[in-house]
Amino acid sequence: MHRRVNPREAKRMMQRMGLNMDAMPDVQQVIIKTSSKEITIEEPEVAMLEMQGQKIFQVTGGKVTEKAAERKMPGVAEEDVRLVADQTGKSMEEARRALEESQGDLAKAILLLQA
Repeated sequence: MHRRVNPREAKRMMQRMGLNMDAMPDVQQVIIKTSSKEITIEEPEVAMLEMQGQKIFQVTGGKVTEKAAERKMPGVAEEDVRLVADQTGKSMEEARRALEESQGDLAKAILLLQA
């Protein structure tokens, strides 16, 4: 037989062990990003456990959706954008988009815009 633990007693025991757990009110969304996907949890219940200076978040409930992560380039050099724009006769913005789509490959970007 297991003895039921009173919530007040459980909180006192946790405080004696140096643990502090509080619910976070009004959380609307939690987003977890990995290199390959993005997980979104709508209207979750979130609790934060503080232990020895570390914070641990517990996320429960809510509607979960997953989507593939967008691959973004950390930035395209302006000289590359100018080169592609000059070679193709397109605008700087079109050249930038083509470079981002081709992941910085100048030849691919030029071919994309000429097609």
